[in-house]
Amino acid sequence: MKLNHIALYVNDLEKMKAFYEKYFAAKANKMYHNPNTGLKTYFLEFDNGARIEIMTKEKLNAVAKELNNLGYIHIAFSVGGKSKVDELTKQLENDGYKRISKPRTTGDGYYESCILDPENNQIEIVE
Repeated sequence: MKLNHIALYVNDLEKMKAFYEKYFAAKANKMYHNPNTGLKTYFLEFDNGARIEIMTKEKLNAVAKELNNLGYIHIAFSVGGKSKVDELTKQLENDGYKRISKPRTTGDGYYESCILDPENNQIEIVE
């Protein structure tokens, strides 16, 4: 069995698409728009075939994003080495994104950092 994709509702579809394209080399398909429901989506595909579907429509319910909520908590991207974790973390910080944790080796052996994307979804950057 293979995970096909995960999906995220977002407020700003184009901003989120640009973020994942710029920092994580995502490739977006052509935007899908259902005029009956107002739903607009992009599938973002990464080099290894993993995909995220970002979606938006009118009247989404805003829920406070807390790091200790049940359910979805983060997406992890493997960038290919400790120096790449350091470089991408620094670039994101310099570009104004909030860093949750600096690059470090965690208790379970991962070298990682955590940042927030433009809509405060947590992203782990791992080696």
